[in-house]
Parts: sequence; structure tokens; C-alpha cells
Amino acid sequence: MISSRLARVEESATMKSSKRAKDLMSRGVDVINFTLGEPDFDTPKNIMDKTIEAMKAGETHYSPAVGLPALREAIAEKLRTENKIDTKASNVMVTPGAKQGIFEVMMTLIDEGDEVLLMDPSWVSYDACIQMAGGKTVWVPTDPENKYQPLHDLSKYVTSKTKMIVVNTPCNPTGSVFDKSHLQEIADLANDHNLFVLSDEIYEKIIYDKKHISIASMDGMADRTITINGFSKAYAMTGWRLGYLNAPASVFPSLEKIQSHSISNVTTFVQYGGIEALTGPQDTVLNMQKEFKERRSVLVNGLLKLGLKCAMPDGAFYAYPDVGEFGPGARITDRLLDEAQVAVSPGIAFGESGKNNIRISYATSVDRIKEALIRMEKVFQ
Repeated sequence: MISSRLARVEESATMKSSKRAKDLMSRGVDVINFTLGEPDFDTPKNIMDKTIEAMKAGETHYSPAVGLPALREAIAEKLRTENKIDTKASNVMVTPGAKQGIFEVMMTLIDEGDEVLLMDPSWVSYDACIQMAGGKTVWVPTDPENKYQPLHDLSKYVTSKTKMIVVNTPCNPTGSVFDKSHLQEIADLANDHNLFVLSDEIYEKIIYDKKHISIASMDGMADRTITINGFSKAYAMTGWRLGYLNAPASVFPSLEKIQSHSISNVTTFVQYGGIEALTGPQDTVLNMQKEFKERRSVLVNGLLKLGLKCAMPDGAFYAYPDVGEFGPGARITDRLLDEAQVAVSPGIAFGESGKNNIRISYATSVDRIKEALIRMEKVFQ
């Protein structure tokens, strides 16, 4: 009864793990939930205040399908100054979350049988969006001994059917921040083979000891890169569903066509919160980054003491330990929830290479992280 394009897509494993944890929590079980990538901070007050002001001022009607002009200009200015991307407001589209932007890009550019290079491991919804568009995911290995940087010589994965490369740095689930040399190799490959690049930079503000580089800022990449970003992670605005994309002029009209026929426009008054987020004080962003860095240290060092192998992530808020010594990641995920009331996500959800891994989101307090490490001793000792 359902369409074939949807039948080939699996349920989100991260959502499945979260649902099981929440079911236990609803029955009164004290579960420490490390499944979802959601900052546990409140949205900054100045952003909420500007949004409320917009509602009271009557900004509750349709906006342009591509977003409010003032927000598009603020995003373009941010991309020019912070990301060194040569762009303008007419290349910017406001979307209901970064995920919708990714879906729209796949539906715009990928035809039946087109191949998309995707790093293994990668966030669960890239593969789903590729398949719903009729494309084929070609998994490209990364190097776990080098914090999951892409391997060199990516060209051997390119065929006559390759259409796009997906880049996500900082990366979900590994926290890897791609070095400039690896991004340059991807850029050279895209230029040599006339490929598009989708660059998901949603975690760019949550970065520790490295510098974020936007691949669209590299030579020859502005006209073949669609940059995806949003407000969910940097400004703790997950429930607001506010994201954006920056696309070359050759692609933008088709993206606008999808948006106008699907969502009409992003919630109007929410967009005023986005303007304030970009143009207002940034101290809350820095404070969150500092807190995440402390949590990262407590969690990873604790995992190492438990005998697990775990690289120190350079960005995002995920640890991706190898638990293979104790069993497959999916089995360990179940044991942690059943025996220790600690909820994590199985690494296999992010690609075949993750069969012996679990993903732990440290978007929770240091006290809860310490308590979780104590509980996890039941499974790892």
C-alpha cells in the first residue's frame, strides 16, 4: 500500500532508542538519556523576547516562501564574514529546520540511480533522504585511528553515476572535524568530476580545539556547494524548527519550487527570533561551548577508565566509543538500558562500520554524566 521509495527507508534508529528510553521514563524509571542530539539549555531570553514581540506586533501571516528578507540578509552576512563564502541574500533560503533543507536538496538534485558519496559513519537521515529521492548511497570509509577523518584517494568511489558528496563537519556521530587537507581533496574531486557537495555545518559553533572551515569557501566550490545550517544546536532552538541553506543560483529556483509547494513558508514570527540570534549577543553560544567542552572531558575520560576505546571528539556533542570487546554495539545498547538504565544509540544506525560502536550524546549535565559512568560499570566490568 505504501510507496516503494518509502518502503526502502528504515525507521530512525536514534528515534527508536529515544522512544524506548522515554517509555521507561514514563513508567517512573530513572533513565539517563544520551540518545538525542538536543542541547539541554533554554533558548536565550533575547531570542524569545524578540519572537514574542513579533507575535504581538501581528507577524502571524504568510512570509515569502524563501524567508523574510531581513533574515536572509542576516544569514548572508553571517556566511560572508564568518564562513568566507561568497554569497548574497538571493542565494539563501530559510527552511523549517536543517533536516528539511537536506531533504529538499536531495529531492532537487538526485534522480533515480544517481550515486551519492556518504562518509561511514554518518548521521542517519542522509541515507534516508538519498533513498527517498531514488538515489543510491555509496559508503566511503573513514579512519577511526585518525578521529574518523575521510580516507585519502576518494576518487576510487566515483563512477559515471556519482552526483554528489555529503560533508558533515563537525560530524554526527563521531565529533570529527575534517582537516583542511581532507576538505581540499573533496573539493578537488568535486571540481574534477563536476559533482555537487552538500555541506551540513549545523555543529559549526560547537567546536573545541580546531577551526571550522566551510568547503564552499574553497576555490571553485561556491557554484557547486549547497551549505546547510540552522539555529537548533548553536542557539538551543531545536523545537523552533528554523534552518537555512545557501545554494548557487543554478539550483536555487528549483529548491524554491519544492518549498513553495510543500511548506509554503517557515513560521513567520519564529524568523524574527532567527534575526535576533544572528545579530544579537553571542555570549550564550560561547557559554554553551565551554560547558560542552567540560562534559566532553568528563565523559571521554570516564569511558577510557572503563576500558573502552574512545577518541576525544573535536566538535559537536557526541562520543563514539568502540565497545566491540564487550559485544556488538546494538547488544550493548540494550544491556545499558536494561541493566544500567542508561540510554544510548547503536553505532550501526550510522553505517556498517559502527557495528561495534555506540553513540553517546553528552547534552546533559556533568552530574548526570558522572552518575551514568558509575552505572555503566555494571556492563563494562
